[in-house]
Amino acid sequence: MSACLETADRLLTTVIRGARGCWPRACAWLLRYELEAAMDRYWQRACSEIGQAHAQRHKLLLLGHYAGDEIGRRASYLWWALSRAGHHHAYELGITATELARLRAELVDVITLLDTQEVR
Repeated sequence: MSACLETADRLLTTVIRGARGCWPRACAWLLRYELEAAMDRYWQRACSEIGQAHAQRHKLLLLGHYAGDEIGRRASYLWWALSRAGHHHAYELGITATELARLRAELVDVITLLDTQEVR
């Protein structure tokens, strides 16, 4: 387990002094960073030229073609949901611990799929 995932787990399971109100966004950003790291590992194996790109959206758009539609859809949804959760929206409620835990579980599944996906 990576340091980002461990820290996100800590934010989800314990009360951290001084993190009141900002911990859900911090957790979302850590989970998104972990997704991006898993995609980078996949792209280094599949097509290093794509892996060198800095923008994640391009990598997500091509993921369905290289890794399969299901993985592409799941990764795109996760990236969107975690990005949205990471931004402050004054007009709506923030993401809850339960929602973050569900996204974390989905993230672990997608990471496993990406790490074991054979390169086409």
